[in-house]
Amino acid sequence: MKVFWLICSLLTAGAAWAHGEAAHGDKSKPVVMEQKPWGIAAAPDSVMRTIEVTMDDRMRFSPEAIAVRAGEQIRFRVHNTGKIQHEMVLGSREELIAHAKLMQRFPNMEHEEPYMVHVAPGASAEMYWTFNRSGSFEFACLLPGHFEAGMTGSLVVGN
Repeated sequence: MKVFWLICSLLTAGAAWAHGEAAHGDKSKPVVMEQKPWGIAAAPDSVMRTIEVTMDDRMRFSPEAIAVRAGEQIRFRVHNTGKIQHEMVLGSREELIAHAKLMQRFPNMEHEEPYMVHVAPGASAEMYWTFNRSGSFEFACLLPGHFEAGMTGSLVVGN
């Protein structure tokens, strides 16, 4: 029963189901501009800087630490050099842990948010984000087993 209410709350909070490859990165859909503790979606034409991020099957990101200034609008160009799918999700440590646990319970859960990008093996994708709040945050791959294997990085937003 607890799982039922969790799923209902996710659906009513605007979550959609999608961890497959079909709908991810579909830039023809309007971006939901929802303020999060770590920022808000950015328009592609407003980016100030591009940060290249590589993911691989060693369950690591490169770079493992990213620093940005408050107010920066960033294009993350994310490359998957591995042979399996990976993702990059921005968030607070607490939110990422909760999402990773949910992914363990529902590995085929599908969803798409502006603070995440799913990248097929050998492919690249982009994510646009405005860091309008200072603080220490993280990024991670939340596919089952990846987060637990240490596929995380630190994200510091300074003044």
